[in-house]
Amino acid sequence: MSATLGDFLRGLPEFPENLPDFDVASAPADPAALFRAWLEEAAAVGVRQPQACSLATVGAEGQPSSRMVLLKNIDADGWHFATSRTSRKGTELTANPRAALNFFWAEQGRQVRVVGNIVELTAEASAADWRGRPADDGRDNPHWQLYAVSPREIEFWQGRHDRKHIRHMYRPGGPGAGPKTSAPSASPPSPTS
Repeated sequence: MSATLGDFLRGLPEFPENLPDFDVASAPADPAALFRAWLEEAAAVGVRQPQACSLATVGAEGQPSSRMVLLKNIDADGWHFATSRTSRKGTELTANPRAALNFFWAEQGRQVRVVGNIVELTAEASAADWRGRPADDGRDNPHWQLYAVSPREIEFWQGRHDRKHIRHMYRPGGPGAGPKTSAPSASPPSPTS
């Protein structure tokens, strides 16, 4: 049965017919500016909830977990999302204050991955975020927490039909800071490399 499933999966189309190009030479120095451009392009072609991303955390026992959240903002603190401090996400972020966000826009063959340390934003910012939710009923939620991923690395990935996908990495501050680009070859490495 798995061979049949494998054949089925291999037969599925990987990318839409027309993919956007990504000229890394013209990419802005600020990764937030490039992200906003890609986000707006995704929205323009009809991607539903382009602000949705997978949040990956690790609990105290080292067990990874991921789920979908919505990006709330990007500023000097980092890439914002919110959840209850008492949820699994909240308790994992308390135990291990590091996380990764992954945005995937299949219609564009694009991904953005953000990895970094977690910053708990202020109680005032968290309360304002709670009140700004579409389902706000006027009641406060003292457990609601606005977090930010303070990025250590941000990777932009553009798929290509020739399998020479483009990866453009930003490492804000520290060793290896600045953008770095790679476009791997279509052929796999030799067994001796």
